[in-house]
Amino acid sequence: MAIRSINPATGELLKTFEPLSDEEIEWRLERASKAFVSYRATGFGQRATWMRAAADLLESDRGDIARTMTTEMGKTLAAAEAEAAKCARGMRFYAEHAEEFLADEPLSDPGAVGARRALARYQPLGVILAVMPWNFPLWQVVRFAAPALMAGNVGLLKHASNVPQTALYLEDLFVRAGFPEGCFQALLIGSAQVEAVLRDPRVVAATLTGSEPAGRSVAAVAGEEIKKTVLELGGSDAFVVMPSADLERAAQVAVTARVQNNGQSCIAAKRFIVHDAVYDRFARLFVERMQALRVGDPAEEATDVGPLATEQGRADVEALVEDAVVHGATLLCGGARVDGPGWYYQPTVLADVTQDMAVYREEVFGPVAALYRVDGIDEAIEVANATSFGLGSNAWTEDAAEQERFATELEAGAVFINGMTTSYPELPFGGIKRSGYGRELSAHGIREFCNLKTVWIG
Repeated sequence: MAIRSINPATGELLKTFEPLSDEEIEWRLERASKAFVSYRATGFGQRATWMRAAADLLESDRGDIARTMTTEMGKTLAAAEAEAAKCARGMRFYAEHAEEFLADEPLSDPGAVGARRALARYQPLGVILAVMPWNFPLWQVVRFAAPALMAGNVGLLKHASNVPQTALYLEDLFVRAGFPEGCFQALLIGSAQVEAVLRDPRVVAATLTGSEPAGRSVAAVAGEEIKKTVLELGGSDAFVVMPSADLERAAQVAVTARVQNNGQSCIAAKRFIVHDAVYDRFARLFVERMQALRVGDPAEEATDVGPLATEQGRADVEALVEDAVVHGATLLCGGARVDGPGWYYQPTVLADVTQDMAVYREEVFGPVAALYRVDGIDEAIEVANATSFGLGSNAWTEDAAEQERFATELEAGAVFINGMTTSYPELPFGGIKRSGYGRELSAHGIREFCNLKTVWIG
Protein backbone atom coordinates (compact mmCIF):
# COMPACT_ATOMS: atom_id res chain seq x y z
CA MET A 1 0.00 0.00 0.00
CA ALA A 2 1.32 3.44 -0.95
CA ILE A 3 2.39 5.85 1.77
CA ARG A 4 0.24 8.94 1.41
CA SER A 5 0.58 12.54 2.52
CA ILE A 6 -2.93 14.02 2.93
CA ASN A 7 -3.84 17.55 4.02
CA PRO A 8 -6.18 17.11 7.01
CA ALA A 9 -7.53 20.64 6.59
CA THR A 10 -9.00 19.75 3.19
CA GLY A 11 -8.72 15.98 2.71
CA GLU A 12 -6.58 16.64 -0.38
CA LEU A 13 -4.01 14.02 -1.37
CA LEU A 14 -0.67 15.81 -1.54
CA LYS A 15 1.83 13.10 -2.51
CA THR A 16 2.21 9.35 -2.58
CA PHE A 17 5.32 7.27 -1.99
CA GLU A 18 5.91 3.61 -2.61
CA PRO A 19 7.19 1.70 0.44
CA LEU A 20 10.77 0.51 0.21
CA SER A 21 11.28 -2.95 -1.23
CA ASP A 22 13.11 -5.65 0.70
CA GLU A 23 16.18 -4.99 -1.43
CA GLU A 24 16.09 -1.28 -0.69
CA ILE A 25 15.70 -1.93 3.04
CA GLU A 26 18.68 -4.30 2.95
CA TRP A 27 20.79 -1.65 1.22
CA ARG A 28 19.95 0.90 3.90
CA LEU A 29 20.62 -1.54 6.74
CA GLU A 30 24.02 -2.40 5.34
CA ARG A 31 24.77 1.25 4.76
CA ALA A 32 23.90 2.07 8.39
CA SER A 33 25.99 -0.79 9.71
CA LYS A 34 29.04 0.30 7.72
CA ALA A 35 28.55 3.91 8.70
CA PHE A 36 28.64 3.04 12.39
CA VAL A 37 32.06 1.39 12.12
CA SER A 38 33.71 4.67 11.16
CA TYR A 39 31.28 7.13 12.75
CA ARG A 40 31.74 5.75 16.27
CA ALA A 41 35.42 6.72 16.03
CA THR A 42 34.69 10.41 15.40
CA GLY A 43 35.23 12.79 18.31
CA PHE A 44 32.64 14.81 20.18
CA GLY A 45 34.04 18.01 18.70
CA GLN A 46 33.43 16.84 15.13
CA ARG A 47 29.95 15.55 15.91
CA ALA A 48 29.13 18.85 17.63
CA THR A 49 30.22 20.78 14.54
CA TRP A 50 27.83 18.76 12.39
CA MET A 51 25.02 19.01 14.92
CA ARG A 52 25.32 22.79 15.18
CA ALA A 53 25.30 22.97 11.39
CA ALA A 54 22.05 20.96 11.39
CA ALA A 55 20.56 23.41 13.89
CA ASP A 56 21.58 26.37 11.71
CA LEU A 57 20.06 24.77 8.62
CA LEU A 58 16.86 23.94 10.44
CA GLU A 59 16.48 27.52 11.59
CA SER A 60 16.97 28.80 8.05
CA ASP A 61 14.46 26.21 6.77
CA ARG A 62 11.97 26.90 9.56
CA GLY A 63 9.28 28.51 7.44
CA ASP A 64 9.35 25.82 4.76
CA ILE A 65 9.40 22.81 7.07
CA ALA A 66 6.69 24.41 9.22
CA ARG A 67 4.44 24.61 6.17
CA THR A 68 5.20 20.97 5.38
CA MET A 69 4.21 19.89 8.90
CA THR A 70 1.05 21.98 8.80
CA THR A 71 -0.09 20.53 5.48
CA GLU A 72 0.81 16.95 6.46
CA MET A 73 -0.70 16.73 9.96
CA GLY A 74 -2.65 19.91 10.61
CA LYS A 75 -0.87 21.72 13.45
CA THR A 76 -1.09 25.48 13.28
CA LEU A 77 1.68 27.20 11.40
CA ALA A 78 2.74 29.09 14.53
CA ALA A 79 3.02 25.82 16.46
CA ALA A 80 4.98 24.23 13.62
CA GLU A 81 7.47 27.09 13.55
CA ALA A 82 7.85 26.89 17.33
CA GLU A 83 8.50 23.17 17.04
CA ALA A 84 11.27 23.72 14.50
CA ALA A 85 12.87 26.31 16.78
CA LYS A 86 12.68 23.91 19.72
CA CYS A 87 14.43 21.25 17.66
CA ALA A 88 17.30 23.61 16.83
CA ARG A 89 17.64 24.38 20.54
CA GLY A 90 17.70 20.67 21.39
CA MET A 91 20.40 20.03 18.81
CA ARG A 92 22.57 22.78 20.25
CA PHE A 93 21.98 21.50 23.78
CA TYR A 94 23.43 18.10 22.94
CA ALA A 95 26.21 19.57 20.84
CA GLU A 96 27.21 21.54 23.92
CA HIS A 97 26.77 18.88 26.62
CA ALA A 98 27.20 15.39 25.09
CA GLU A 99 30.88 15.11 25.93
CA GLU A 100 30.19 16.11 29.53
CA PHE A 101 27.25 13.70 29.85
CA LEU A 102 29.26 10.77 28.50
CA ALA A 103 32.57 11.49 30.21
CA ASP A 104 34.33 8.61 31.98
CA GLU A 105 33.26 8.19 35.61
CA PRO A 106 36.36 7.19 37.60
CA LEU A 107 36.03 5.32 40.89
CA SER A 108 37.32 7.60 43.62
CA ASP A 109 39.00 4.71 45.48
CA PRO A 110 40.09 2.12 42.88
CA GLY A 111 42.12 0.36 45.56
CA ALA A 112 38.86 -0.77 47.14
CA VAL A 113 38.42 -3.10 44.17
CA GLY A 114 42.10 -3.99 43.89
CA ALA A 115 42.82 -1.73 40.88
CA ARG A 116 45.14 1.11 40.01
CA ARG A 117 42.33 2.63 37.94
CA ALA A 118 38.67 1.76 37.68
CA LEU A 119 35.98 3.61 35.80
CA ALA A 120 32.64 3.46 34.02
CA ARG A 121 32.70 4.37 30.32
CA TYR A 122 29.78 5.16 28.00
CA GLN A 123 30.11 3.81 24.47
CA PRO A 124 27.59 3.83 21.57
CA LEU A 125 25.58 0.70 20.84
CA GLY A 126 25.24 0.90 17.06
CA VAL A 127 22.28 1.10 14.69
CA ILE A 128 19.12 2.28 16.50
CA LEU A 129 15.64 1.99 14.99
CA ALA A 130 13.32 4.90 15.83
CA VAL A 131 9.58 4.38 15.30
CA MET A 132 8.09 7.84 15.56
CA PRO A 133 4.59 9.41 15.56
CA TRP A 134 3.05 12.16 13.49
CA ASN A 135 1.90 14.57 16.22
CA PHE A 136 5.27 16.28 16.73
CA PRO A 137 6.90 15.08 13.51
CA LEU A 138 10.14 17.03 14.01
CA TRP A 139 10.58 17.20 17.77
CA GLN A 140 9.83 13.54 18.48
CA VAL A 141 12.56 12.57 16.02
CA VAL A 142 15.12 15.19 17.00
CA ARG A 143 14.91 14.37 20.70
CA PHE A 144 16.04 10.87 19.73
CA ALA A 145 18.39 11.78 16.89
CA ALA A 146 20.37 14.58 18.53
CA PRO A 147 21.52 12.57 21.57
CA ALA A 148 21.89 9.33 19.60
CA LEU A 149 24.12 10.90 16.95
CA MET A 150 26.13 12.85 19.52
CA ALA A 151 26.73 9.58 21.41
CA GLY A 152 28.15 7.97 18.25
CA ASN A 153 25.15 5.85 17.31
CA VAL A 154 23.48 5.89 13.89
CA GLY A 155 19.75 6.07 13.30
CA LEU A 156 17.06 4.50 11.13
CA LEU A 157 13.77 6.40 11.17
CA LYS A 158 10.46 4.66 10.57
CA HIS A 159 8.21 7.71 10.73
CA ALA A 160 4.42 7.71 10.79
CA SER A 161 3.05 7.02 7.33
CA ASN A 162 1.11 10.29 7.12
CA VAL A 163 4.25 12.48 7.42
CA PRO A 164 6.61 11.07 4.76
CA GLN A 165 7.75 14.49 3.53
CA THR A 166 8.85 15.47 7.04
CA ALA A 167 10.72 12.17 7.37
CA LEU A 168 12.62 12.74 4.14
CA TYR A 169 13.41 16.30 5.16
CA LEU A 170 15.08 15.05 8.36
CA GLU A 171 17.29 12.61 6.46
CA ASP A 172 18.32 15.34 4.06
CA LEU A 173 18.94 17.80 6.92
CA PHE A 174 21.58 15.63 8.56
CA VAL A 175 23.28 14.94 5.22
CA ARG A 176 23.42 18.65 4.40
CA ALA A 177 24.84 19.34 7.86
CA GLY A 178 27.83 17.14 7.06
CA PHE A 179 27.08 13.90 8.89
CA PRO A 180 28.55 10.96 6.98
CA GLU A 181 26.15 9.19 4.66
CA GLY A 182 24.29 6.39 6.36
CA CYS A 183 24.36 7.98 9.82
CA PHE A 184 20.68 8.89 9.67
CA GLN A 185 18.26 7.40 7.16
CA ALA A 186 14.50 7.53 6.73
CA LEU A 187 12.78 4.23 5.98
CA LEU A 188 9.52 4.79 4.10
CA ILE A 189 7.95 1.50 5.11
CA GLY A 190 4.61 0.32 6.40
CA SER A 191 4.00 -0.97 9.89
CA ALA A 192 4.04 -4.57 8.64
CA GLN A 193 7.67 -4.14 7.59
CA VAL A 194 8.93 -2.97 10.98
CA GLU A 195 9.33 -6.38 12.59
CA ALA A 196 11.83 -7.62 10.03
CA VAL A 197 13.94 -4.49 10.47
CA LEU A 198 13.84 -4.81 14.25
CA ARG A 199 14.85 -8.48 14.11
CA ASP A 200 17.80 -7.78 11.81
CA PRO A 201 21.01 -8.40 13.78
CA ARG A 202 22.51 -5.12 12.54
CA VAL A 203 19.83 -3.22 14.48
CA VAL A 204 20.80 -3.33 18.15
CA ALA A 205 18.06 -1.31 19.86
CA ALA A 206 14.83 0.58 19.26
CA THR A 207 12.90 3.56 20.53
CA LEU A 208 9.20 4.10 19.95
CA THR A 209 6.83 6.93 20.65
CA GLY A 210 3.25 6.00 19.88
CA SER A 211 0.22 4.05 20.95
CA GLU A 212 0.15 1.36 23.60
CA PRO A 213 -0.54 -1.43 21.04
CA ALA A 214 2.41 -0.28 18.92
CA GLY A 215 4.65 -0.18 21.98
CA ARG A 216 3.54 -3.63 23.08
CA SER A 217 4.32 -5.03 19.64
CA VAL A 218 7.81 -3.51 19.43
CA ALA A 219 8.62 -4.50 23.02
CA ALA A 220 7.54 -8.10 22.37
CA VAL A 221 9.76 -8.45 19.30
CA ALA A 222 12.69 -6.70 20.98
CA GLY A 223 12.25 -8.91 24.03
CA GLU A 224 12.55 -12.04 21.91
CA GLU A 225 15.68 -10.62 20.29
CA ILE A 226 17.11 -9.32 23.63
CA LYS A 227 17.38 -5.75 22.33
CA LYS A 228 17.17 -2.57 24.37
CA THR A 229 14.03 -0.46 23.96
CA VAL A 230 12.75 2.89 25.16
CA LEU A 231 8.98 3.39 24.93
CA GLU A 232 6.99 6.60 25.28
CA LEU A 233 3.34 5.68 24.93
CA GLY A 234 -0.01 7.27 25.65
CA GLY A 235 -1.05 9.53 28.48
CA SER A 236 -4.17 10.72 30.26
CA ASP A 237 -2.60 13.49 32.28
CA ALA A 238 -4.29 14.91 35.35
CA PHE A 239 -4.60 18.67 35.89
CA VAL A 240 -5.46 19.22 39.55
CA VAL A 241 -6.74 22.58 40.80
CA MET A 242 -6.83 23.32 44.54
CA PRO A 243 -8.44 26.28 46.38
CA SER A 244 -5.22 28.26 46.78
CA ALA A 245 -4.51 28.25 43.04
CA ASP A 246 -4.53 31.34 40.87
CA LEU A 247 -7.71 30.34 39.05
CA GLU A 248 -7.42 32.83 36.21
CA ARG A 249 -3.92 31.63 35.41
CA ALA A 250 -4.84 27.97 35.92
CA ALA A 251 -7.81 28.24 33.54
CA GLN A 252 -5.72 30.01 30.91
CA VAL A 253 -2.99 27.36 31.04
CA ALA A 254 -5.59 24.58 31.19
CA VAL A 255 -6.91 25.59 27.77
CA THR A 256 -3.45 25.63 26.22
CA ALA A 257 -2.58 22.36 27.94
CA ARG A 258 -5.68 20.69 26.52
CA VAL A 259 -5.72 22.00 22.95
CA GLN A 260 -2.00 22.26 22.18
CA ASN A 261 -1.33 20.54 18.87
CA ASN A 262 -5.10 20.44 18.29
CA GLY A 263 -5.45 18.28 21.40
CA GLN A 264 -3.16 15.60 19.99
CA SER A 265 -0.35 15.38 22.51
CA CYS A 266 0.48 12.54 24.88
CA ILE A 267 1.35 15.04 27.61
CA ALA A 268 -1.67 17.25 27.04
CA ALA A 269 -3.77 17.71 30.17
CA LYS A 270 -6.90 15.62 29.65
CA ARG A 271 -8.53 15.10 33.07
CA PHE A 272 -9.25 18.29 35.02
CA ILE A 273 -9.69 17.46 38.69
CA VAL A 274 -10.98 20.46 40.64
CA HIS A 275 -11.62 20.99 44.35
CA ASP A 276 -15.29 21.54 45.15
CA ALA A 277 -14.58 24.94 46.72
CA VAL A 278 -13.44 26.39 43.38
CA TYR A 279 -15.02 23.96 40.90
CA ASP A 280 -17.85 26.19 39.68
CA ARG A 281 -15.64 29.22 39.14
CA PHE A 282 -12.88 27.25 37.43
CA ALA A 283 -15.39 25.45 35.20
CA ARG A 284 -16.90 28.78 34.11
CA LEU A 285 -13.50 30.30 33.34
CA PHE A 286 -12.33 27.18 31.52
CA VAL A 287 -15.46 26.78 29.39
CA GLU A 288 -15.48 30.49 28.45
CA ARG A 289 -11.93 30.20 27.18
CA MET A 290 -12.56 26.93 25.33
CA GLN A 291 -15.59 28.45 23.60
CA ALA A 292 -13.54 31.46 22.54
CA LEU A 293 -11.02 29.40 20.59
CA ARG A 294 -11.02 29.87 16.84
CA VAL A 295 -11.17 26.61 14.88
CA GLY A 296 -10.03 26.86 11.29
CA ASP A 297 -7.34 26.69 8.66
CA PRO A 298 -4.06 25.94 10.50
CA ALA A 299 -2.14 28.06 8.00
CA GLU A 300 -4.02 31.20 9.10
CA GLU A 301 -2.43 33.26 11.87
CA ALA A 302 -5.70 33.76 13.78
CA THR A 303 -6.41 30.04 14.11
CA ASP A 304 -6.14 28.49 17.58
CA VAL A 305 -7.19 24.92 16.76
CA GLY A 306 -6.71 23.17 13.45
CA PRO A 307 -8.02 19.82 12.20
CA LEU A 308 -7.27 16.43 13.67
CA ALA A 309 -4.53 14.67 11.75
CA THR A 310 -6.63 11.81 10.39
CA GLU A 311 -10.25 11.10 9.59
CA GLN A 312 -10.13 8.02 11.83
CA GLY A 313 -8.75 10.12 14.66
CA ARG A 314 -11.77 12.38 14.52
CA ALA A 315 -14.11 9.40 14.41
CA ASP A 316 -12.44 8.01 17.55
CA VAL A 317 -12.95 11.31 19.39
CA GLU A 318 -16.58 11.48 18.29
CA ALA A 319 -17.22 7.97 19.57
CA LEU A 320 -15.75 8.71 23.00
CA VAL A 321 -17.78 11.91 23.42
CA GLU A 322 -21.00 10.27 22.25
CA ASP A 323 -20.47 7.36 24.63
CA ALA A 324 -19.93 9.76 27.53
CA VAL A 325 -23.09 11.73 26.79
CA VAL A 326 -25.18 8.57 26.40
CA HIS A 327 -23.97 7.43 29.82
CA GLY A 328 -24.86 10.68 31.55
CA ALA A 329 -22.00 13.15 31.02
CA THR A 330 -22.95 16.82 30.76
CA LEU A 331 -21.76 18.62 27.65
CA LEU A 332 -20.63 22.12 28.71
CA CYS A 333 -19.44 23.15 25.24
CA GLY A 334 -18.58 21.67 21.86
CA GLY A 335 -19.29 18.03 21.24
CA ALA A 336 -19.53 17.95 17.44
CA ARG A 337 -17.50 18.00 14.26
CA VAL A 338 -17.20 21.25 12.31
CA ASP A 339 -19.19 21.27 9.08
CA GLY A 340 -17.27 21.40 5.82
CA PRO A 341 -14.11 19.79 4.43
CA GLY A 342 -11.29 18.69 6.70
CA TRP A 343 -11.21 16.73 9.94
CA TYR A 344 -12.16 19.42 12.44
CA TYR A 345 -13.74 18.92 15.87
CA GLN A 346 -15.04 21.55 18.27
CA PRO A 347 -13.18 22.23 21.54
CA THR A 348 -15.25 20.27 24.03
CA VAL A 349 -15.72 20.13 27.80
CA LEU A 350 -17.48 17.23 29.53
CA ALA A 351 -18.62 17.26 33.15
CA ASP A 352 -20.09 14.54 35.39
CA VAL A 353 -17.75 11.91 33.95
CA THR A 354 -18.03 8.52 35.65
CA GLN A 355 -16.27 5.17 35.52
CA ASP A 356 -19.06 3.82 33.28
CA MET A 357 -17.75 5.91 30.38
CA ALA A 358 -14.94 4.92 28.01
CA VAL A 359 -13.54 8.45 28.28
CA TYR A 360 -12.77 7.74 31.96
CA ARG A 361 -10.34 4.96 30.98
CA GLU A 362 -9.10 5.82 27.50
CA GLU A 363 -6.87 8.57 26.15
CA VAL A 364 -8.78 11.17 24.14
CA PHE A 365 -6.55 12.36 21.30
CA GLY A 366 -8.37 15.54 20.41
CA PRO A 367 -9.57 18.84 21.95
CA VAL A 368 -11.83 17.24 24.57
CA ALA A 369 -11.53 17.89 28.32
CA ALA A 370 -13.16 15.95 31.16
CA LEU A 371 -13.99 17.76 34.43
CA TYR A 372 -14.05 16.01 37.82
CA ARG A 373 -15.21 17.48 41.14
CA VAL A 374 -13.37 16.35 44.31
CA ASP A 375 -13.72 17.28 47.97
CA GLY A 376 -10.06 17.38 49.03
CA ILE A 377 -6.47 16.51 48.24
CA ASP A 378 -6.85 12.83 49.13
CA GLU A 379 -9.63 12.37 46.58
CA ALA A 380 -7.79 14.52 44.05
CA ILE A 381 -4.74 12.26 44.22
CA GLU A 382 -6.92 9.14 44.12
CA VAL A 383 -8.73 10.29 40.96
CA ALA A 384 -5.51 11.49 39.35
CA ASN A 385 -3.90 8.08 39.86
CA ALA A 386 -6.99 6.11 38.78
CA THR A 387 -5.62 5.49 35.28
CA SER A 388 -3.44 2.92 33.61
CA PHE A 389 -1.29 5.75 32.24
CA GLY A 390 1.48 7.64 34.00
CA LEU A 391 3.17 10.11 31.67
CA GLY A 392 2.80 13.66 32.98
CA SER A 393 0.70 15.55 35.51
CA ASN A 394 -0.17 19.08 36.65
CA ALA A 395 -1.10 20.41 40.06
CA TRP A 396 -2.10 23.97 40.89
CA THR A 397 -1.69 25.08 44.51
CA GLU A 398 0.21 27.69 46.50
CA ASP A 399 0.22 25.50 49.60
CA ALA A 400 3.74 24.12 50.19
CA ALA A 401 2.50 20.98 51.95
CA GLU A 402 0.12 20.22 49.08
CA GLN A 403 2.88 20.83 46.54
CA GLU A 404 5.07 18.26 48.30
CA ARG A 405 2.27 15.70 48.40
CA PHE A 406 1.54 16.09 44.70
CA ALA A 407 5.23 15.91 43.81
CA THR A 408 5.57 12.69 45.80
CA GLU A 409 2.23 10.95 45.32
CA LEU A 410 1.14 11.64 41.74
CA GLU A 411 1.99 8.52 39.73
CA ALA A 412 3.68 9.92 36.65
CA GLY A 413 7.01 10.41 35.01
CA ALA A 414 6.70 14.17 35.48
CA VAL A 415 4.88 16.47 37.91
CA PHE A 416 4.56 20.15 37.00
CA ILE A 417 3.23 22.40 39.74
CA ASN A 418 1.72 25.77 38.74
CA GLY A 419 2.88 25.34 35.15
CA MET A 420 2.13 23.34 32.02
CA THR A 421 3.70 19.96 31.45
CA THR A 422 6.19 20.12 28.61
CA SER A 423 9.46 18.59 27.51
CA TYR A 424 12.78 20.37 27.90
CA PRO A 425 16.19 19.19 26.65
CA GLU A 426 17.51 19.82 30.17
CA LEU A 427 15.03 17.50 31.95
CA PRO A 428 14.41 13.76 31.64
CA PHE A 429 11.18 12.80 29.87
CA GLY A 430 9.24 9.54 30.02
CA GLY A 431 6.50 7.67 31.81
CA ILE A 432 5.52 4.83 34.09
CA LYS A 433 2.75 2.22 34.04
CA ARG A 434 1.31 1.85 30.53
CA SER A 435 2.87 5.12 29.42
CA GLY A 436 6.11 3.26 28.81
CA TYR A 437 9.61 3.06 30.24
CA GLY A 438 13.04 4.56 29.76
CA ARG A 439 13.85 8.24 29.45
CA GLU A 440 14.55 10.72 26.70
CA LEU A 441 16.35 14.07 26.97
CA SER A 442 18.85 15.37 29.53
CA ALA A 443 21.89 13.29 30.47
CA HIS A 444 19.60 10.34 31.17
CA GLY A 445 18.30 10.27 27.60
CA ILE A 446 21.68 10.22 25.86
CA ARG A 447 22.82 7.34 28.08
CA GLU A 448 19.87 5.08 27.21
CA PHE A 449 21.55 3.86 24.03
CA CYS A 450 25.06 3.49 25.37
CA ASN A 451 26.94 0.51 26.73
CA LEU A 452 27.91 1.43 30.28
CA LYS A 453 31.17 -0.44 30.37
CA THR A 454 33.19 -1.18 33.49
CA VAL A 455 36.96 -0.68 32.99
CA TRP A 456 39.33 -2.17 35.62
CA ILE A 457 43.09 -1.65 35.33
CA GLY A 458 45.42 -3.42 37.79
